[in-house]
Amino acid sequence: MKTSTDILKILKEEKVDFLQMQFIDIFGINKVVELPSSQFKKALNGEIMFDGSSIEGFTRIEESDMILLPDNRSFRIFPWTDQQGKIARIICDIYNTDGSPFAGCPRMALKKVIEQGKELGYEMMVGPELEFFLFMKDERGVVTLKTHDVAGYFDMAPVDLGDNARRDIVHALQALEFEVEASHHEVAEGQHEIDFRYEDALKAADNMTTFKYIVKKVAADYGLHATFIPKPIYGSNGSGMHCHQSLFAENGENVFFDQHAEMQLSQVALSYVAGILAHAKAFVAITNPLVNSYKRLKPGYEAPVNIAWSEKNRSPLIRVPARRGSGTRIEVRLPDPSSNPYLALAVMLRSGLDAVEKGSTPPPPVNKNIFTMSHREKRRLKIDAIPENLLKALEALKSDKVVRSALGEHIYNHFFTSKIEEWRQYTSRVHQWELDNYISVY
Repeated sequence: MKTSTDILKILKEEKVDFLQMQFIDIFGINKVVELPSSQFKKALNGEIMFDGSSIEGFTRIEESDMILLPDNRSFRIFPWTDQQGKIARIICDIYNTDGSPFAGCPRMALKKVIEQGKELGYEMMVGPELEFFLFMKDERGVVTLKTHDVAGYFDMAPVDLGDNARRDIVHALQALEFEVEASHHEVAEGQHEIDFRYEDALKAADNMTTFKYIVKKVAADYGLHATFIPKPIYGSNGSGMHCHQSLFAENGENVFFDQHAEMQLSQVALSYVAGILAHAKAFVAITNPLVNSYKRLKPGYEAPVNIAWSEKNRSPLIRVPARRGSGTRIEVRLPDPSSNPYLALAVMLRSGLDAVEKGSTPPPPVNKNIFTMSHREKRRLKIDAIPENLLKALEALKSDKVVRSALGEHIYNHFFTSKIEEWRQYTSRVHQWELDNYISVY
């Protein structure tokens, strides 16, 4: 890993004009403190402070001063030069002025759960798949719901007019040392997906936050607007953030793989699956945190509404891809890209580890298409459903001590209070659907 001295030398040699100290708030919104070259040394020495009371869910005004401590592993120079000069970035953890970790830092919450995994001898590896929409703007620059194409799944240019934008996104990601595995058009018009290589959980979360920024930046360069809200268009598929997950031992072996076991899945893998299924009703409030998230999670749009797992199909919440050996993994299809990646990975990892510690066993896999099953058949197979809206998800979160422990009480309390208020505001508003259906009738 580069030292602060190494980074200072690179900044000078590359003639970088600005350094962005990046961090993320509880709700997954990227934040930045940008510094000129005169402050680079102070920044890398962890001497930069900011007002935490101005960030929702962080701290009270009388405790406002907070420190940005950079993670040198995350240092990158952006592959573009603005009119004001060349820009680099470094991702930071948030500390209190007394040197203690800040309890409201999402990145630190994930680090805490990662350490719990290491104490058990495991390291979480994650391969994310993030979907997003590209929308056009009108002549005034206002975002519309008009898409740039009429393409479908895996369609190619000239039908897919977002092809060049996707290519520029991939180039930018590669310049930032991402290993991009694939990019393609998704099912809905204007919808895209870019997949990158699996990494350890912390780097995967860092990559996901960076990915969102790069997608939005490149889209804006093309005069388009990129959005990661899960269900922007009624009647179309929504956007997910499927997370491929596995646990590795200290010797680098994938502990989900057991050559001699049924399905070649180890007891650790089966227990991890059991944990995800057991806590999904609660952690969905974190992995799917918007009112809008639950409009994606409806039958008929390939969204995982059923709490089950399968080794053969994509209708349950968990799918086990066919690859074995070092590539053995599970795919959790529930999360969406509006979630805070650090918190989403933290709650899923903690849920899996809880069951691994207990030696839990999941119910049998469901290898039939659950989407086509009757309600009676799902009841017979004991296939439960995820909460149907944000309020019910929050109620499940409130009663789940394991998931709450992954967040810590500070993050949980601020998240829960804010989301309850978000639900209250949503349910008290008069929506266009109500006017369209009622105003001329009653």
